[in-house]
Amino acid sequence: SRVHLYKKLKSITGRGPSEFIRTIRMKRACQLLGRSQMQIAEIAYTVGYNTPKAFTQNFKAEYGMLPSDYVRQYNGADKGM
Repeated sequence: SRVHLYKKLKSITGRGPSEFIRTIRMKRACQLLGRSQMQIAEIAYTVGYNTPKAFTQNFKAEYGMLPSDYVRQYNGADKGM
């Protein structure tokens, strides 16, 4: 049942289903932001968001920075900055 799934997932991961799914989406987005040439909007749609704005808001809530800042930071780390 829905309630059983919620309780089981919460006990295992410490997060509810929607939080858990958001975390998985954000991890995949980080992989794409760091390793692909895709635009942020393309990545937003790829990981399941209907709008880039919703993606950006969720990304900032999860990581405390904008996706564009993450790209700059990640690319700077690759170049020894």
